[in-house]
Amino acid sequence: MSSSMQSYPPPPPVDSSSSLKTAVLVGAVIAMLAANVYLYMQVDVLKTEISKLESIATEVTSLRENTSATSATHRKSIETLKAELEAARRTAATAASHAKSEAESHADQIAKQLADEQKRQAKEVASQFTEVKDLNTTTNSKIADVNTEVSTVKTQVASTKSELDRTIGDLKKVTGDLGVQSGYIATNGKELQALKRLGERNYFEFNLAKAKTPQKVGDITLLLKKTDPKKNKYTLEVFADDKVTEKKDKNINEPIQFYVAKAGRQPYELVINEVKKDVIKGYLATPKDQIARN
Repeated sequence: MSSSMQSYPPPPPVDSSSSLKTAVLVGAVIAMLAANVYLYMQVDVLKTEISKLESIATEVTSLRENTSATSATHRKSIETLKAELEAARRTAATAASHAKSEAESHADQIAKQLADEQKRQAKEVASQFTEVKDLNTTTNSKIADVNTEVSTVKTQVASTKSELDRTIGDLKKVTGDLGVQSGYIATNGKELQALKRLGERNYFEFNLAKAKTPQKVGDITLLLKKTDPKKNKYTLEVFADDKVTEKKDKNINEPIQFYVAKAGRQPYELVINEVKKDVIKGYLATPKDQIARN
């Protein structure tokens, strides 16, 4: 068996220095491979990042373009607004100048109108002053005339009163045909006027002619029956309160008395001052206070 086995020469002796180099070389190769793998991975990451950066750069470029376009649009709008503002300012300045001119013109017109009105009023006032002055002069003259007239009237009134007093002093109170004391009686027109001024009774003058129908005097009616001028006598009928009373052969200036219901106990009085043929002239005196009829 030993003879059949081939014998090999012994391996050469191992060089320890060469093995160390080989191990170092192998380690270096592995390290380089690992480094290459890491670098490859880093490159891939960088490619991804670069791709992102390129996308961002594209967006930035687009944003810049849009911003530029927007800025240009805004600048254009601003320029347009500036132009419009300037035009508006010019228009406003022109309008203000025109308005100022119109306002000044209007103010001048008003000032002229005011001056004309002041002149007109001044003339009117001067004219009125002259009129007032003339009127004052006329008034003073009229006042003087009035004072003269008043003095004259006072004198006349005093004279009339004096005359009235004298006339009344001459009047007489007599008893009427009914036996009642009469008031003052008038025998003529002058005395009758004096009685009217006294105002103690109501007086109605009349001329009564002979006729077939009665004549109204005051609130009664009279009918003349006959006259006797020679003896100053007359006869008449009195119609009052639906009654007829005959007064026969009465004398002038004799109070003819009769009662009327509304006068109460105060009699009516007829006084005839003149008797002519078929005509008598006189007056009717009635009380002031009478009872109103229902």
